[in-house]
Amino acid sequence: MHYKNAVHLDCVNDTDFIIYGSPDMLRPWDLQININVNCERAVYIQIADSIISAIKTGKLQSGAPLPGSRQLAIQLKLNRNTVIDALNVLLAEGWLISEERKGTFVAKKLPAFKETKPENPASAIQTVTKIPEIIFNDGVPDSRIAPIPELAGAYRQIFNRKGRWQMMGYTDSAGDFDFRNAITLMLNYKRGMRLTPEEILVTRGSQMAMYLTAHCILKQGDVVAVENPGYKPAWLAFEHAGATLLPINVDVNGIIVDELKAHLQTGKPVKAIYITPHHQFPTTVTLSLNRRLELIELSNHYGFTIIEDDYDHEFHFGQRPILPVSSIENIEHFVYIGSMSKIVAPALRIGYLASSKELIGKVGQLRRIIDTQGDNMMEQAVLQLINEGHIKRHLRRATLLYKNKRDIFEKIIKEHLGEKVDFRKPEGGLAFWLVPKKQTDMINLHKRLLEKGVQIMLPESFSYGEPVNGLRLGYASLSINQLEEGVKKIAKLL
Repeated sequence: MHYKNAVHLDCVNDTDFIIYGSPDMLRPWDLQININVNCERAVYIQIADSIISAIKTGKLQSGAPLPGSRQLAIQLKLNRNTVIDALNVLLAEGWLISEERKGTFVAKKLPAFKETKPENPASAIQTVTKIPEIIFNDGVPDSRIAPIPELAGAYRQIFNRKGRWQMMGYTDSAGDFDFRNAITLMLNYKRGMRLTPEEILVTRGSQMAMYLTAHCILKQGDVVAVENPGYKPAWLAFEHAGATLLPINVDVNGIIVDELKAHLQTGKPVKAIYITPHHQFPTTVTLSLNRRLELIELSNHYGFTIIEDDYDHEFHFGQRPILPVSSIENIEHFVYIGSMSKIVAPALRIGYLASSKELIGKVGQLRRIIDTQGDNMMEQAVLQLINEGHIKRHLRRATLLYKNKRDIFEKIIKEHLGEKVDFRKPEGGLAFWLVPKKQTDMINLHKRLLEKGVQIMLPESFSYGEPVNGLRLGYASLSINQLEEGVKKIAKLL
């Protein structure tokens, strides 16, 4: 039988899996997808490329519905996770949109592309966007192991139990009180802090916490000391508030406090310092105890605020994680920022900040201008997962999984890159930091790897001034095969 809407990929000797309309299907779709299990490209990439090609050539129009992931997996005779990975790629790039309780559709506003109408299927190959098969991100957790079913169930229960009319009104802009109390207990018992719920404010992710903090403690011309290399999204929040950045170098013991001290002794003021002391971003090193104590002494003496971003405290593989700088008793000026996104899933936008009641009050007032409140129902749903033990069990499983994957990744790096890079196995976090033994043009390396289907972070993502000679390779969200294949390709080009 011939299907006129076939989309052929650039692999030969392929096996054809056909999706077509039938009377009992909710979403008829007469698109043919050709999958080659022997092709070097991942199957989910082949599916994504095929759908992109169908959109570009007009065979799938804006607003057109797609089959559900389960139905599509059955028709393609593939694992459902493979189909979900393909759909997630298309959702992330804007080719598709997902509507709750309705399904997945071709986006109405599509990414820019030159519309072409090829005369034959072979010419359609040229219009397909090349998607990297292996993406070394900055250390994103594996969303495939997240407790999503439990979270969805809790969300439905909260909605039904509370009653829709109760949940639709405004609540405290600082966040649900019970949820803040749960965070308070976690920080006090697990991280050695001494807080009350009134000293916690819940935000839509840690970046929002960073932005609100910056605009509440900084004014035009203030100086903020930052780690170099470091976390650029935080720098942008400070600069948007009018601050000037003061880069401070990092070594194996974390940020070099003596450089900050030398600057302060010249009489030049510093309003705040931003640090990631537990697993420094991007180098993964831990700030030593002596430097922590010296930093607090400088903060108390000169009056600057320590902004501590504890972005992945939960994933520590040693005997126990190092307690936050903000937990040290004599600290006077601090803002502590954390997130639930790494615990549950990146798409869950729940962060929080802890500080004095005075600053929390200011942050709450500013937050009300741009966002009256957070997602109250989601906060209560996550609270239910905490109370029922789902979060604790998930963290136990995830930590074991990531620790094993970290150990395997270390062996892979030693085998293929041992003579080309210097690195330390991180005690925690979800990424490795590799320093090439020879100075490397990282921008050129990034470009050449993309041509091989591998994406790494550009050095400008974490460098202040001159690009840093280093690679941050997140490993948690990739399979062992992807990790090894990616490292092999890096080794060939490094």
